[in-house]
Amino acid sequence: MVRLSQFRADEVGSALRRSLVPLWFSPPMFPDSSSLSAARTRREEFMRRMEGGVAILPNNPIQRRSNDVEFKFRPSSDFYYLTGFPEPESVAVFCPQRERRFVLFVRPRDREQEIWTGRRSGVEGARDLYGADEAHPISALEEEAPKLLGNAPRLLYRFGGEPVFDARVGGWLGWLRTKGRFGVHAPGTIVDPGEILHEMRLRKTQDEIERVRRASAITAEGHRRAMREARPGRHEWEIEALVDFAFRQGGASGPAYPSIVAAGPNATVLHYTENSRRLEPGDLLLLDAGSEVDCYASDVTRTFPVGGRFSPEQRALYEVVLRAQQEAIASVAPGVPFDDVHRASVRCLTEGLLALGWLSGALEELIEKGAFRRWFMHRTSHWLGLDVHDVGRYFVGGAARRLEPGMILTVEPGLYVAEDDAEVPAAFRGLGVRIEDDVLVTPEGREVLTSEAPKTVEEVEAACAA
Repeated sequence: MVRLSQFRADEVGSALRRSLVPLWFSPPMFPDSSSLSAARTRREEFMRRMEGGVAILPNNPIQRRSNDVEFKFRPSSDFYYLTGFPEPESVAVFCPQRERRFVLFVRPRDREQEIWTGRRSGVEGARDLYGADEAHPISALEEEAPKLLGNAPRLLYRFGGEPVFDARVGGWLGWLRTKGRFGVHAPGTIVDPGEILHEMRLRKTQDEIERVRRASAITAEGHRRAMREARPGRHEWEIEALVDFAFRQGGASGPAYPSIVAAGPNATVLHYTENSRRLEPGDLLLLDAGSEVDCYASDVTRTFPVGGRFSPEQRALYEVVLRAQQEAIASVAPGVPFDDVHRASVRCLTEGLLALGWLSGALEELIEKGAFRRWFMHRTSHWLGLDVHDVGRYFVGGAARRLEPGMILTVEPGLYVAEDDAEVPAAFRGLGVRIEDDVLVTPEGREVLTSEAPKTVEEVEAACAA
């Protein structure tokens, strides 16, 4: 390291001036080449499936948190999937019938603004780094968009997501409808691009799988640290901070969603995020936390004893959920209807509730009437990818869609016993158990991407005792 005192004042000034020039004229850090290559392949496939017309995808706007403070920006998943462009106030237009097929509207370079909020790629970077065939400053959108839409047979745009941008698109269409006497017409059909795009996103490429796999490994380490550190006297927020640190230290951008750190009866609140309770001896701690890598999510839940060992009642409830999760995971394979994963989970949970003596009657009848819903009120699975609750239809033609290689889903059964549930033994009241893993459908069957997070009773107790 060179000390500042080694330079004379005039040399320091010269060095600073030289360093500021490349800072201003250079774009932000070069994007990952494999991500950009993957985005290019995806948008070519998207435009092929468009079969003509024009598609408009706006990026997320910056959202105000309070007064003049903004939320940390994250790009729109659909927009990022096709462009790899990570900056706000940007719009992508896809015109497969034009010579210049991929058009980006972006914030221009602005030295003063970049001092405050960071470097921008600008119009030049949109072309040279991100592969746009044509790029404009975002201020040109009002003038250029009608030109791109004029005489297109159809528009692919998802109304209902951003009301302000919806109104802008509606204005362009209204203006074009008045220009028929000049040989210009508005698109006659409006189509949701999600019909194409979300089906593409549902089937992950190897590049995407590797990102989810990396997020899964980072997440598993965060859960292991939480098991080691959760002790009576600590607070839920301390565990949340520890997990957030593990995610960032591992290379993730942070949590993929607000972490649920629910001790004791808080675990019976499915989306509890207050994370303020003190950990008490004898508590179970339900931790639902996943990291995000290059916008790809992991989603893992583990439930473990704060004191290091399960009580007999806690272990009994935990083993019912664990068996249900293992059976549900075992049902994941190509060709299996998505709903069969939930059915496998429900059957095991209902059998466990019968064994505990909380239900009585014939198994099939209890499943049919949903007797389990008193303690298990959510579904077992959801898609996972760029969004933690990822896109893609669960039912096609009125039937549960069949699993295919490249799909990633969570498997997360649980049992939640209210504190005032007088019909179960007192030692079980206020207990909540959920176990969740991320599962990739492979040609041969399945791969549990989050298997490094301790899960069996023995593994969990050993991790807590470490």
